[in-house]
Amino acid sequence: MDLSGKKVLIGDDSILARKQLADVVRAYGEGVEITEAKNGEEAIAKYKDVHPNLAFLDIVMPVKDGIEAVKGIIAEDPDADIIIVSSVGTQSQLKAAIEAGAKDFIQKPIDEEQVSHILDAHWGGEG
Repeated sequence: MDLSGKKVLIGDDSILARKQLADVVRAYGEGVEITEAKNGEEAIAKYKDVHPNLAFLDIVMPVKDGIEAVKGIIAEDPDADIIIVSSVGTQSQLKAAIEAGAKDFIQKPIDEEQVSHILDAHWGGEG
């Protein structure tokens, strides 16, 4: 699938998690531009700079957590497509992130099928 012109932001304090997610997104389609952030504050700043079509944010991050990052991004862009990446045991945080404006979530560890489902929902008809 041609994803030229599509931009994805991946915010996670784990370099391995960012790489895994980036690899899955790149495998889904060619030409996608990926920007990475290692904490919530950086994710907000990079969102403002890049204006991605889709953002994946971990809930547990330093400086600002995923919930604060969602709030900061939604304040900038109320229509932002934000997907929360959540570990087991973060149900209350996940609920707070959805209430703050996140559109969906995927469970860690990253599963290629979950990511493909999200990308299909957002870009499936645009290939």
